[in-house]
Amino acid sequence: MCIRDSFIDWVADYTLSPPGLVVRMALRAPAAFDPEAWIEGIEATGASPDRMTGARERVLAAAQDAPAWSRSGLAHAAGVTPSVVDGLIKQGSFRGVRLPPPPAVAAPDTGYGRAELNADQRAGADSLAASVAKGGFSTTLLEGVTGSGKTEVYFEAVARALDEGRQVLILLPEIALTQSFIDRFHARFGAPPAEWHSDVAPRQREKIWRQVVEGRVKVVAGARSALFLPFQNLGLIIVDEEHDPAYKQEERTFYHARDMAVVRGSLGKFPVILASATPSVETRVNAASGRYGHVRLAGRFAEAAMPDLSLIDMRAAPPPRGRFVSPVLGKAIADTIARGEQALLFLNRRGYAPLTLCRVCGHRFQCPDCSTWLVDHRLRGQLQCHHCGFAVPRPEACPECGTLDHLVACGPGVERIAEEMLTDFPEARTILLSSDLPGGARRLRRELDAIADGEADIVIGTQLVAKGHHFPMMTLVGAIDADLGLANGDPRAAERTFQLLHQVTGRAGRSGGRASRGLIQTFQPEHPVMQAIASGDASRFYEREITERERTGLPPFGRLASVIVSANSRKEAEDHARSLRRAATEDGDIEVLGPAEAPLAVLRGRHRFRLLVHGTRRSPIQVFLRAMVAAAPRPRGSVQVQIDVDPQSFL
Repeated sequence: MCIRDSFIDWVADYTLSPPGLVVRMALRAPAAFDPEAWIEGIEATGASPDRMTGARERVLAAAQDAPAWSRSGLAHAAGVTPSVVDGLIKQGSFRGVRLPPPPAVAAPDTGYGRAELNADQRAGADSLAASVAKGGFSTTLLEGVTGSGKTEVYFEAVARALDEGRQVLILLPEIALTQSFIDRFHARFGAPPAEWHSDVAPRQREKIWRQVVEGRVKVVAGARSALFLPFQNLGLIIVDEEHDPAYKQEERTFYHARDMAVVRGSLGKFPVILASATPSVETRVNAASGRYGHVRLAGRFAEAAMPDLSLIDMRAAPPPRGRFVSPVLGKAIADTIARGEQALLFLNRRGYAPLTLCRVCGHRFQCPDCSTWLVDHRLRGQLQCHHCGFAVPRPEACPECGTLDHLVACGPGVERIAEEMLTDFPEARTILLSSDLPGGARRLRRELDAIADGEADIVIGTQLVAKGHHFPMMTLVGAIDADLGLANGDPRAAERTFQLLHQVTGRAGRSGGRASRGLIQTFQPEHPVMQAIASGDASRFYEREITERERTGLPPFGRLASVIVSANSRKEAEDHARSLRRAATEDGDIEVLGPAEAPLAVLRGRHRFRLLVHGTRRSPIQVFLRAMVAAAPRPRGSVQVQIDVDPQSFL
């Protein structure tokens, strides 16, 4: 009872991965094949004891509520000690039976907590539920502004699938989102879904895996790996925040969970729902062409208003020297705190500063194993590489010239912004949210709860804060370095910057009755992304981006594959990359660019060269890649070749 072979084969064929690697993703709970131990239980025989007491009466009455019980469970339900139950067993009132293992989670109740939907939401919910009831494969984009009630709407499709006796998979991009989602699901269905992600304990993963196979687990909410669970009767997949880059796996088997979810729905002949306030360009184009259905939610849930968005031109209103928050944003923060409301400052850069250098000799601290700078983490007292994890204690003297106390941090990270806020607003309750702080998911959960409960005045965070959180008292969002993602040469840079800024500014004003603002600090206020964000007109951005993609033949109007050749020496990597290029056969629909050093030229001590394969929309790019690899010499020594079809990262 494993995942259908066709899905495993499809993923392996599309990603050019060995089938064994894909199978391993489906079998990440190896002990799940061992049978789960049954429990010794008891059931009533109908025989009366020789002597009846009040305690025994309570036990016999409680026993009527279920056909069988565990000994301790019945004692607890009746409010007696286990010895009372033991006495009734000896009297013949109960006999031993074997009970199946308890469920990993309770069964969801589709009628438990129905939300009051407005007319727009009800129409969307009915449309999605109808696609489930109809059966067969379909893909629908559920698009709505942040706070429009997309989750409540697709919950109605979940309810319909459960009423049809089917299982449901809900994919989430981040573990950090899981608990908030679990709470909302529990409120709607009276029980939580089963969770599937790396923080779930091994024994619980094994239990869930078994009960998914058996059909006992009805709903799974999880990370991208949940896509490979062996469901007995899967009838609906929902990909929440479908645009999120976290859905792309970029090691071993390179796959995009959103795209593979659509494939699994197609093979299994059931619906797939893609939900987002800022859909990927690929999904937007598929919806516009009619390939996908399209459900739009126009307004926010419960009459909450969208924030008023404006740009701060940092050339005209720069912060003081050594500071990073402009006077305009600083005043807005002060006014927000004075009203008893919350301000969020967003910067998508972990740590204190991205670069440390010596003011005397100019030495820059670089990772010894990667071609990247070490990031200053003041809270940990370390300089750390964000690519390989290498870390050293933060020195007091320059290792090059030996000068003391002349090391300077260049640029801001979230820790530096937090320091600035503590200086300017010492009485304010400040919370810093970042994925690399001690305490992991538990700490993050506590802090998110504290923010939602109004126990913070200023919140500083990375992209974690942009995703799915509901903070009722948050009325101001400030984006510190909004241009950060626009200058990295990534073909999707504009799209990702737009999505991130749109999502993070959407954290403001999610409760009705409070005016809210989003202030975006930028050195490029004339950039189309900034203009689209400030105008609040998403279609303005998408129209321009889609036109540009079509003009240049970039996805979804063309195909890309990245071939990374790495080795212990630069010469080995370059030589094999050139041999692959020579082995590539000329094809009118496909061109090979490179080889050239990858933007991240050294990673974990390995030198990297890249070929970029660009094809037309319907070009047989996998066939081309297989032929190229087969015609080239086999990798020797330390040489490794990684192929990423539909790359999301270009490092």
